[in-house]
Amino acid sequence: MPQSAPTRVEEPQSAASPGSPLPREVGGGFVAVLAFCGIAVSVMQTLVVPLVTDLPQLLHTTSSNASWVITATLLAGAVATPVMGRLGDMFGKRRILMVALALLVIGSLTCAVTSDLVVMVVGRAIQGGAMGAIPLGISIMRDELPPQKLGSAMALMSSSLGIGGALGLPAAAFVAQHTNWHVLFYGAAGIGAVAIALVLAVVPESSVRTPSRFDFIGAIGLSAGLLCLLLPITKGADWGWASGTTLGLFGASVVILVLWGLIELRTTNPLVDLRTTARRQVLLTNLASIMVGFSFYAMSLILPQLLQLPEATGYGLGQSMVMAGLYVAPMGVAMMVVSPLSARINAASGPKVSLMLGLVVIAATYGAGTVMMDHVWQIVVLSTALGVGVGIAYSAMPTLIISAVPAGETGAANGLNTLMRSIGMSTSSAVVGVILAHRTTSFGGVPLPNTDGFKTSFAVACAAAVAGLLIALLLPARHRTAVAPGNPAAASEPRDVSDADEADTKAGIETQAEAEAETEAGPVVPEPLTGRLVHGRVLGPGDVPLIDAAITLIDTGGQQLGRTASGDDGRYRVAVPDAGNVVLIGSAPGHRPQAATLLVADQPVVCDLRLTGGGTGLTGAARTTGGEPLAGATVTATGPDGAVAGAATADEKGEFTLPELAPGTYTVTLAADGHRPHATQVELTGGEPVRVDAELRPAARVRGTVRGRGGRPLEDARVSLLDSSGDVVGQFITGEDGAFGFEGLTGEHYTVVAGGYAPSTRPVTVGGAEPAEARDVDFLLTHGR
Repeated sequence: MPQSAPTRVEEPQSAASPGSPLPREVGGGFVAVLAFCGIAVSVMQTLVVPLVTDLPQLLHTTSSNASWVITATLLAGAVATPVMGRLGDMFGKRRILMVALALLVIGSLTCAVTSDLVVMVVGRAIQGGAMGAIPLGISIMRDELPPQKLGSAMALMSSSLGIGGALGLPAAAFVAQHTNWHVLFYGAAGIGAVAIALVLAVVPESSVRTPSRFDFIGAIGLSAGLLCLLLPITKGADWGWASGTTLGLFGASVVILVLWGLIELRTTNPLVDLRTTARRQVLLTNLASIMVGFSFYAMSLILPQLLQLPEATGYGLGQSMVMAGLYVAPMGVAMMVVSPLSARINAASGPKVSLMLGLVVIAATYGAGTVMMDHVWQIVVLSTALGVGVGIAYSAMPTLIISAVPAGETGAANGLNTLMRSIGMSTSSAVVGVILAHRTTSFGGVPLPNTDGFKTSFAVACAAAVAGLLIALLLPARHRTAVAPGNPAAASEPRDVSDADEADTKAGIETQAEAEAETEAGPVVPEPLTGRLVHGRVLGPGDVPLIDAAITLIDTGGQQLGRTASGDDGRYRVAVPDAGNVVLIGSAPGHRPQAATLLVADQPVVCDLRLTGGGTGLTGAARTTGGEPLAGATVTATGPDGAVAGAATADEKGEFTLPELAPGTYTVTLAADGHRPHATQVELTGGEPVRVDAELRPAARVRGTVRGRGGRPLEDARVSLLDSSGDVVGQFITGEDGAFGFEGLTGEHYTVVAGGYAPSTRPVTVGGAEPAEARDVDFLLTHGR
């Protein structure tokens, strides 16, 4: 069937369907357990806050050295978060989550048994390795939960960092005030152990993997760059912001991170895919995350100090450590309560609106804080309002990230996003610390932060939220591709890989009519899916429905997006995470597998699969119909249950190998840009490798330029591509150069329509059995005829 390339007008879709592989049934406590893991990690990070002023005495050292107890956790967490996310994508997210929680337990026990500074810093650094648990939890949710439950679950998991901090602070203060301070770390170890037991009992291992080699050079480079960046941010106040050490580390971080980026761009399987990270939606979300992290942590620094200052200062509220923690706790409660609401906002209006709304609430809260700091009730109102704003903003971030990256990269992508929040929090600590340290009043010979310092801190945090709002305004808006309302399958008539005859086309039209009838009778898709799914029937010889046929959905890079099995009537339905080109694979024992390339927008796509006789093959080469090697072709092997068992990329000679596959039956699918996919079934017996040599038929493309009077290129002209049935299968909005293009066309006859002035129509034929490489169609649009 004809396909068009993703155009400038198609953006990643709403958070309502950030989904992933078709979910399995998970226990009712699945979300609660993962959120508990995030809260446990957050409690670990903040449990030393009540001890900050006493640490020099407890560890028999100076205040400057004692600050390493906090700095070590921050630095270790910054390095571990993206690394663990990548390891989770490669080796299993549940497995790496267990590693993170184990580090939490080990680090906590190390701190619990010592009063030595060096050992304490080592233990806190080990604890910092647990920070990767939050992005790993979000990625597991994407893999396992149905779309209608995913939004609220991700919102809760994303907010767990703030929830644990706000709730853990008063608990830690109470323990520190009434018992031995080592009990704090024993408690953290106990919480971590409980989290491990719950994960073992409730959380399944995700089947979504990205088989590749770990990028050790990338990990070392990123670690070095982050250390050189975060060290001067956190220690600059002690070393002096203009000191040679501070400036030298900042300069070194720039050099290291630039070199690291250049190396990552040339690495086959990088730790962080910078090309994906540079996508507009991912890049802007990460920048906004820095601002949200800055704003969130500023309140955690300002309010406790304001509450605990003596009333005799004229502006302090004279509260104890425990009461100060309790008055800030509503922030965490608000973040927890607002999670379902934020998920609904994501589903109804999109994560961009949710992020902007959260930042508006944050900015308004800090603005109000400049005049609301005279009474305890005002502090409670501020902390609650900030919890609402941060909860809404935090829930939008993972949705924006996972809707713009492949399923196999969600762990690393969310890890990087969590890192951005940590950078914002570190910067907030440094900036607010400098402001409060330099705007002081002498009280009993002791310099204390004055009213002007608190108001300035509120104003700076408000400015950070406003900056985040301006960044969020630049995020792509939700866009619904214009598809004829009655033709959800306009871009996806069922096509046989081997031959697309009239009988198949006619059957596809009948199936489409049936699907429309079902839609009129009642909704087929839950509302949060916004219609983005592929459904149809799996038929064998004689159009007999096939039961339990494996259906697998992959992206053009070979990453699994979803899987399911056909029912008693041969019907299947699989959710699609994002709009764009996907490859649908159907296989069943004793039948030849099928693969079809589909363009999925916001409407349901109907695709019937007809499976015929069986076939053989494995390893081998991918070539064009002219015998040229297809370097970079993606080869994917799926098992009988539809799970991706292995993937590989063809080398410069088109050769590929899928090693370490257990004996059994597999469906091998080959896909390459600009070519039709090829699928075949393979039986491995444990003997010599079986070879598959496949020729991929080329797809065609139509391209051209829209010009106005005098030959001037026209911007914002709408160009539509219609198939032989008159259905719209692609649209393009021209840029400044007036150019347009439609890729991956496998049909024969099309019509190109250019509008903007008086519309112009051109029929185009791109070839039959051997489609031509390209057809150029230029338009000249003028007023009138």
